[in-house]
Amino acid sequence: MKVNQAEFVISAVGPSQYPPDALPEIALAGRSNVGKSSLINRMIQRKNLARTSSKPGKTQQLNYYKINSDLFFVDLPGYGYAQVSKSKREIWGKFIEQYLMHHEYLKLVLLIIDLRHPPSKDDQSMYDWLKHNGVPMCVVTTKADKITKGHWQKHVKIVRETLRMEKHERLVLFSSELGVGKDELWQVIEQEIGWGIEEELEPVSPTDIIE
Repeated sequence: MKVNQAEFVISAVGPSQYPPDALPEIALAGRSNVGKSSLINRMIQRKNLARTSSKPGKTQQLNYYKINSDLFFVDLPGYGYAQVSKSKREIWGKFIEQYLMHHEYLKLVLLIIDLRHPPSKDDQSMYDWLKHNGVPMCVVTTKADKITKGHWQKHVKIVRETLRMEKHERLVLFSSELGVGKDELWQVIEQEIGWGIEEELEPVSPTDIIE
């Protein structure tokens, strides 16, 4: 997908604030500081549209980014944020659960995991929950540039084995710094939202449908 326009739309704290555009939504889930904002910026070829932060738990809403007029990236609050109170985590948890299970425009969740380390308990719990509830998902392993290329597949294998992923389940190796995995991830997203299908179909002339 060629990105011609990208803009931040809203930080939603409830369903009443969801954008009314009725576009497909691609949600990004992962622990705090795993690189979700950097991934968004690389995917849309913008440096600072999605703001990164060194403070865990800064994202406390659903941050919507509109891509062309085709879809939204939705940055979810990071999990594993120790600086946030238990009561706040419970509130966020219920809000996110409702979104992931019942929001009609959600087409895919990108589960973002740091390639350098085995998936955490929180990563494993999120993966198991998404799979159990039948939420469409693709695992994306970030920060590949922090590891020598010769060790990439070794770390990918650790991620797959820790999550107990089946062979057919999708995983994209990604680096926001190098751009590795960007095209592959766009292909996954386009397939999930059905983008480009209309262009592939041959036009039907009126004489073909009139008897």
